Amino acid sequence: MDVTVAVLAGGRGSRIGGDKALVPLAGRPLIGYPLAAARAAGLPAVVVAKGGTKLPPLDVPVLLEPDEPTHPLLGIVTALDGLPAVIALPCDMPFIPPTALAALAEIDADVAILRPGQPFPAMYRRATLPRLRAALAAGASVRSTQGQSRLAPVATAAMRPGAARAVNTPEDLIAAEEWLSRR
Repeated sequence: MDVTVAVLAGGRGSRIGGDKALVPLAGRPLIGYPLAAARAAGLPAVVVAKGGTKLPPLDVPVLLEPDEPTHPLLGIVTALDGLPAVIALPCDMPFIPPTALAALAEIDADVAILRPGQPFPAMYRRATLPRLRAALAAGASVRSTQGQSRLAPVATAAMRPGAARAVNTPEDLIAAEEWLSRR
């Protein structure tokens, strides 16, 4: 497989109080969950972050993106500069099942999404790089770049309800802790 999971950690984390990758969820840093899902899916992973991003000790490469802009497309572009294909997965999505990542990696398309209308996780091939760079320069959303692409939604039978939730706020963190305690 030529697909690498690119865990995006370059955001400010302002809604959760900063240093999002380090936020503890059930005793583990938030970034540890998507990295574990990539490992369980049998996919290599990298973390894409700004130079000043605080990260826990990691056993995967860290790709440094420019300090500006703060936009998820910058992380995707940075990853695709050196990799043939990536599954973009924010560090704040702790519940994505490994089977979903493995299914995305198998899609033969320039862009594949897990669920229509949801920008993450999504698989991008290097062929999309010019379009992504143009969208980034225009300040476009990730969703708008996917809408212009050939989409290949993945069957989501393995997706548990809530698996695609993000942990962006202290309230989201409380909900995630509760969700984990019920599992």
